[in-house]
Amino acid sequence: MKSGVLFVTLLSIRSLTKTFPGTKALDGVNFDLRAGEVHALLGENGAGKSTLIKCLTGAYSRDGGSVTLDGAEIAPRSTIEAQELGIGTVYQEVNLLPNLTVAQNLMFGREPRRFGLISSRGMRAASRAILQQYGLDLNVDRDLGSYPVAIRQIIAIARAVELSGKVLILDEPTASLDAAEVRMVFDVVRGLRERGLGIIFVSHFLDQVFDLTDRITVLRNGRYITTEDTASLNRVKLIGHMLGRELEDEVLHSRPKDRGPRPDMLKFRGFGRRTAVEPFDLTVGEGEVVGLAGLLGSGRTETAEALFGLKPATSGEALDAGRRLSLRSPREAIAAGFGFAPEDRKTDGIVADLSIRENIILALQARRGWARPIARAEQNRIADDYIKRLDIRTTGREKPIGELSGGNQQKAVLARWLAMNPRFLILDEPTRGIDVGAHAEIVHLIHELVAKGMSLLVISSELDELVAVADRVIVLRDRRHIAALEGDQISGEAIMRAIAGDAKEGAV
Repeated sequence: MKSGVLFVTLLSIRSLTKTFPGTKALDGVNFDLRAGEVHALLGENGAGKSTLIKCLTGAYSRDGGSVTLDGAEIAPRSTIEAQELGIGTVYQEVNLLPNLTVAQNLMFGREPRRFGLISSRGMRAASRAILQQYGLDLNVDRDLGSYPVAIRQIIAIARAVELSGKVLILDEPTASLDAAEVRMVFDVVRGLRERGLGIIFVSHFLDQVFDLTDRITVLRNGRYITTEDTASLNRVKLIGHMLGRELEDEVLHSRPKDRGPRPDMLKFRGFGRRTAVEPFDLTVGEGEVVGLAGLLGSGRTETAEALFGLKPATSGEALDAGRRLSLRSPREAIAAGFGFAPEDRKTDGIVADLSIRENIILALQARRGWARPIARAEQNRIADDYIKRLDIRTTGREKPIGELSGGNQQKAVLARWLAMNPRFLILDEPTRGIDVGAHAEIVHLIHELVAKGMSLLVISSELDELVAVADRVIVLRDRRHIAALEGDQISGEAIMRAIAGDAKEGAV
């Protein structure tokens, strides 16, 4: 926003609340958007960003609070009504029709007509005129899907502005773009800012946030935390707002005892996946806990998915004791002795309608092959053993796992992989959304597994958790492995500074 320009509030949100069964997604949130500014909306998973956007765009009805646009209170009941009021949205995945032409996408639903029929000539002329405003000279008769992702994003932005024209919400618009494409989209966004639009920018790429935006609002756990001018905001302070901890409030936690040098077990060289995580080098020792730290969207989960073959690497190699290892699929990873407990246990971890017993034996049965079914008596023994060892609170092994608490579901997912006795276990946010008691039990379990020689990769946004369990912490930012901390270097403060870019970046 240019200095000396009078600030005019375009959109004002006051005490916005939205509740779902058992969850208060928004708890009295305030937010102001000025005309002619790009305003970042930031927060980790569960912060409330998506819910706020859906309340603004009519996908959700709010439970309380007020929203005013141009001084008039609004309550859109659908996305179409929100567009008519002046609020448009562009998402990471372009929500246009790739099999239609550029002109058809731009003019869909408002095609010019002549004698009651759609005027193809008028539609092409109107589309060219719109695109000229964005510096694009395209063949508007070509299918949208034939153009690069960045061009499709700009066309989606152009359509949203034409339909709405007051507030533009950009929800992770650069997640699939390379650096040159990001610059192209940002040039368009800056042009719209000059035209007086209010733009809400949601992104996990902090470099882009600091490059593009005028102000930043942070939400955490459904609550408003702060709004500050981007130019005056320190990165470490911003990350403290997002993670819910300040450096001066650092709480000391015990570090794992020095377990001495450990022989290398796995080596990954130049390992990476195009558009997901840049090539990295990683060595995992026998009986070592390697932590992955970084903000949401930094590439933590993408690293785990590449290692497990869930979304295979497009570059590099994996070595097991010097022998080349193929990790093109989870089947190959499991055969190599890898296990993976994913972040979203409800979607990717448990099979809610199956029993605890059936969930626990899934990985072991998959490794044996379905032609060699595990006998029911052995299934019962395995399930009972892990229910007891991990203190899974249940009335019996045949209870549907979907009826357990989150902490007990998490322990059952861990039991599934422990039953397979993996050499290398990947835990993505192993304690997210569980109570304090279950959290402590899982941290204690990690220590027990390492004492028995298992190697682990632990991804966590809980910095204290990484400090407590990790022998080494790899820090990621903007899809890159940018720093490695070991031994006494590991602390919450050091991790936060590395995420913010205040730590010296080195080879990892």
